[in-house]
Amino acid sequence: MSSASSITAAFSSSLWILKPSHSKFSKFQSCSSFPPSSPPCFRLLCRSGSSQHASSTDLNFALHDALESSGIDTSHAREARNGFVSQIQKLSDIERETSICINRCVDLGRTALYIAAEDDSLISHSSVPLMVDAFLERLDDLSMGYCPHYNSCRSSPENFLESIERYLYVKKGFRRSSAKNQEEPQALYLHSVLTHCSGSAVMLSLIHSEILKMLRLWGLLDFDVEIFFPHDLHGLPRAYDKQKSKESDQPHIMTVQMLLEEILRNLKDAFWPFQNDHVDSLFLRAAHAANCIDKSNGIQESGFQLASAKAAQHRQEQGAWASVHFGDMRRALSACERLILLKNDPKEMRDYSILLYHCGFYEQALKYLKLYQDTKSSSSQSQSTNSVSIQEEDAVEKLIVRLNLIAMEEGWTRPFYVRNFIGNNSG
Repeated sequence: MSSASSITAAFSSSLWILKPSHSKFSKFQSCSSFPPSSPPCFRLLCRSGSSQHASSTDLNFALHDALESSGIDTSHAREARNGFVSQIQKLSDIERETSICINRCVDLGRTALYIAAEDDSLISHSSVPLMVDAFLERLDDLSMGYCPHYNSCRSSPENFLESIERYLYVKKGFRRSSAKNQEEPQALYLHSVLTHCSGSAVMLSLIHSEILKMLRLWGLLDFDVEIFFPHDLHGLPRAYDKQKSKESDQPHIMTVQMLLEEILRNLKDAFWPFQNDHVDSLFLRAAHAANCIDKSNGIQESGFQLASAKAAQHRQEQGAWASVHFGDMRRALSACERLILLKNDPKEMRDYSILLYHCGFYEQALKYLKLYQDTKSSSSQSQSTNSVSIQEEDAVEKLIVRLNLIAMEEGWTRPFYVRNFIGNNSG
């Protein structure tokens, strides 16, 4: 069996096919701090009947092993990744399309904190992991804090939901980070948002939905609710009575799959190493830096863009992982790996492969490019024929040719700078 076939088999047999099992609901984290008249605090989760789950290492991801080979301890990062995998393995096809206001099988707060815990370990190399359970308690305390406001707002569902918004956005001071600050890490990680009360739209949606689910669990919410997810740059996520929803609200409903993808794509966008390019496609930015784009296709380059691409290449050769203006290769790779695990868009494998190429992991880059092509060709979805997609596919073909030539001329020996690049934590 070829290497690409092995990876395909790993996808289909371990993570991509979820075996049905009988589930039972368990309540935990009882909070004794409530007064007698207040509801007890529990988190409601769907616990899988089987404790068996596949490891992310079945897909031969590169990041953790590469860091380990450079002498960097990744035990906390691996533990957080395994926690993330244990959560998403509970996703059935139905659960993926379930609204975040009513889902039960995946603890979205815990999953988001596992994402934060892994990235925190990757950049800090701390001997102490991010305290996931402590921040879950903080999220529960946020829900508990609303209870004193409950009795005065039950005249109508609208008043009830408005009171929750006032509690979250006025009394507690949560706000959406501005467009200019979207790349600031505290807006993209749940533990930071809970600490600083400033976050991206998807993080505020997650917090809002978790409060609503807790209130429903306590019997305080007895009607169907949805979260309106804003697609503009400034709007706040808001809850509304589902019975009064309009057809125009449908594109703004956030499902479990959409929320997890949005969290990870925000991270991928923020930390992509090739920031200064006029194209929207992250893949084309990286392909441009790798000289895999035909300059005769109409792409115009400014002197600043050329200098930025050269600077990115120089930083790689010098072993620089991160920069305020040039992204963070570790966190970009980590976001790509977790997006692949979510099993939705094969383009995530393509984007991951070009990052591997820039890191000097040529064999793995070729494996994931071939896996991308195999998955795309077997997909029932129609292929896009717009100009960006054509450029992307042309760059894929050029990169495959180049990787095959590297294999013939040099084998899969990585250049010397790769070890320095992975082991260096400078910015």
